[in-house]
Amino acid sequence: MEMRVEQLSVGAGVSVDTIRYYQSKGLLEPPRRQGRVAWYDEGHLERLARIRSLQQRGFTLATIVRLVTGDLDAADEALVGELSGAQRVGAARLSPGLDDPQPSDSGPGEDGLTVSDGGRAFTLVELAHETGVPLALLKAVEAEGLLIPRRVAGRQRYTEDDVAAAKAGLLLLEWGIPLSALLELARRHHEATEAVAREAVAMFSAHVRGPLRDGRPVGPEDRSASETAGGPGVDRLLQAYSELLPAVDALVGHHFTRTLVKVALDHVEQVGSEDERRAVWEQVGGDSAVERREGQQAAPIP
Repeated sequence: MEMRVEQLSVGAGVSVDTIRYYQSKGLLEPPRRQGRVAWYDEGHLERLARIRSLQQRGFTLATIVRLVTGDLDAADEALVGELSGAQRVGAARLSPGLDDPQPSDSGPGEDGLTVSDGGRAFTLVELAHETGVPLALLKAVEAEGLLIPRRVAGRQRYTEDDVAAAKAGLLLLEWGIPLSALLELARRHHEATEAVAREAVAMFSAHVRGPLRDGRPVGPEDRSASETAGGPGVDRLLQAYSELLPAVDALVGHHFTRTLVKVALDHVEQVGSEDERRAVWEQVGGDSAVERREGQQAAPIP
């Protein structure tokens, strides 16, 4: 059945301007033209429904273009969807801003969005209110790439983890660490972390994603590839992601914490007083250099 753009707009629940915007971005096939009249069909209606569904799951329009044009397949769709970690409270109620190609995040508001673990999703304004960190400072940190939002139902949002991180940063400032020095250190850490993260993703793609997409066995034994509607290996790819991400997070977090503590202890050993060294070692535990020296002094002479 063919229909005019106004009928397509009503049937799909999106505005005529949005339909034309999607056409300009390559999301919709051109309509059949009869003179000056453009005719759309069920295929266009289905495509709009798919676009809306993908937006509700947190996909960006750029990613949706790659999905609907075949540049990304079902396995990639499943993995990107898992990475977005987005869900909408009240699935029957459509996400606000789907008619708007560039939804605004300005202003606080209880919009009902949550992340995949059920926790609350915050706008930047709400994050400032929740943490007590000035909005201008959060905007500056965000502009530097040091505060990274997640996409939740197609919108930029922050999580409880960001609340904890912002409060931790505020605590550092309250203890007298200059903001300029903290931001500079954060920039350097971000650059180094991003470089390592890119290498880690490339490693995952080469040694896990690639073989799974080729149908080759990867990972622990006795776990056969899935044969879902998304194709063989889709569930296996999601399983690899869901298992490896926490493992890498634990590994990296453990290593950084241990390294930070070691460097701090070495610094105290070099410049601190005996009382400082003793207090620090009692706090973190372990066999301190102070205890080792005392043990050596108390050792009987053979």
